[in-house]
This record gives sequence, C-alpha cells and structure tokens, in this order.
Amino acid sequence: MRYIATVDGDQPRVRGFLLWFADKTGFYFNSGTVKDVYAQLKANPKNEACFFSPKGNGGAMMRVAGEAEFLEDKELKRKAIEERQFLKAWGFTPESPDLVIFRIAHGEEWFWTMETNFEPKKPIKF
Repeated sequence: MRYIATVDGDQPRVRGFLLWFADKTGFYFNSGTVKDVYAQLKANPKNEACFFSPKGNGGAMMRVAGEAEFLEDKELKRKAIEERQFLKAWGFTPESPDLVIFRIAHGEEWFWTMETNFEPKKPIKF
C-alpha cells in the first residue's frame, strides 16, 4: 500500500498513490494537472509519502517527507507512457502539458516495524 499526504489550505489530504519508480535521484510519481493533488503540491510542495507492507509481525512501513519537484522532461514523460499503458489509454503524449512528473529528491525517511514501535524515531536524510 502506498499513500501520499498533501495540504489543502489548512486541511491535510491523504490518498492512495502509485509510485512510478525510485532510484538514487529520488521517488518518482506522475499525475495530471486536473487532479487536486497537483494544485495542492503547486501551492505547497511539502508532502509525505508512506509505503506499507502488511507482511511479517504487524507489517513494516517507510515514510518519506520532502518537497515535490516538478520535472519538465519529455523523455521522462515518454518513458512513463511506455511503462504505464493507462497513461496512453487516457490520451497522454510526451508533449501533453497536462501530464505531470514529479519527484521527492531530498528529505527524510523513517522506518517502522512492530518491533521498533516504541523506539525513538531515527530520520535518515536523503
């Protein structure tokens, strides 16, 4: 399960969100300009993503907090459309201004398991 939290004025907003990919340059996502998440991240790029796996004793979680960086890169858009056929089915092309690629490139991450539930948080900078 994957979620991303944004701020809408003074109201937190959380929704399930598909991670596109992650590598040493950050956590990559895509969306559309018609989506509320886009307007919220443009107004306040601070966000937090949560990745949860229910496997094991109570599951495991990683939270990633940082700022959204919007990437205007036609090659990245082409790759997203190629790898995520639903984007093509919705009519997106690499030239589509409504297709948005963003990443969280810098911030902090925390890991949690049931075994570490009461230990002090140990953020890791990335």
